[in-house]
Amino acid sequence: MSNNDQPIIVKRVSRKAGGHHGGSWKIAFADFAIAMMAFFLVMWLVTVATPEQLKMVSAYFKDPINFDGGSPHPIDLGGSPVPAPQRTLNEMVADIEPPPLPVEPKIEPLPDKMELRELDLLLQELQNKIDTEPVLQRFRDQILMEFTLEGLRIQIVDAENRPMFASGSPELQPYFEEILLTLADTIAKVPKKISISGHTDAMPYTRRPDYGNWELSTQRANAARRTLLIAGYPEHQVARVVGYADSALFDPENPLNPINRRIDIVVMNKRAEQDMARQAGGTAVETDPEQESPMVEPASAAEGVPEFREEPAVESDQPPLLPEQPAQPPRNLFEDAGQPLQLMGQ
Repeated sequence: MSNNDQPIIVKRVSRKAGGHHGGSWKIAFADFAIAMMAFFLVMWLVTVATPEQLKMVSAYFKDPINFDGGSPHPIDLGGSPVPAPQRTLNEMVADIEPPPLPVEPKIEPLPDKMELRELDLLLQELQNKIDTEPVLQRFRDQILMEFTLEGLRIQIVDAENRPMFASGSPELQPYFEEILLTLADTIAKVPKKISISGHTDAMPYTRRPDYGNWELSTQRANAARRTLLIAGYPEHQVARVVGYADSALFDPENPLNPINRRIDIVVMNKRAEQDMARQAGGTAVETDPEQESPMVEPASAAEGVPEFREEPAVESDQPPLLPEQPAQPPRNLFEDAGQPLQLMGQ
């Protein structure tokens, strides 16, 4: 064998990472951390505890079974309930008064369903009567009905060739009187108060400066009231008679339209009756559905005193006094027993 035939030996050294040594040290470290946390927690509790509490803790650890320190908790820092002698937790809870309930704002009651149903039936019955009665069929276009916040409003308006009153006078025309006489018995079936108001157009007077639309509208409303009473309508159910003159026009764009001359009859709901009683200085009362009228009645309903929007006046059946008599009581123009008026356009 020659020298060139010697074997070549190659040593390969493999480097490997160190083997796994286990995780037992982590468990030991976690136990140590928990122990330290518990230690510092005990030290904090001992620091904040009072001497009496420390004595209770010592007594608990000496004899946990027969411990009688007045509290079932080893350390009571004020957050745990401690029953008083001869009392239970239920009794203590019962002694605590509940907080007052918040006061809800007073809401005005809306008309109840029974009242709305009653007024709706009245509307249907009036409509049926207008469709069937020959007296009313001829004037059905002059009788308007609608619901308002006060109740059911029945409006009887003038037509161009069929005025309800004589011109410039509170004297009813015969056909308008028949309308009121026919409607009275149906309206009287509902035991509710009514409000009667008179309206005129904007035509001013020219012959009597001391007499105007206010006096005329009130006289006409009062004439309608008397006609209803003649037909048998209960007088105690008339709550208000008022004249509005031309201050509440039906057609504001045309102040001289005959439709502005009208009589309104409102069958009032309970809320409207109470509001009227408060405005009159009376006491609002609940109406007994079994009775026909409430116990308290405004003075204007009993005496038939007409009301003005701007200034009050008192109705009288006496003839008006002449202005040449200053020593007599104040003039009242609601019942004109003198000469017939010659007025324009009303």
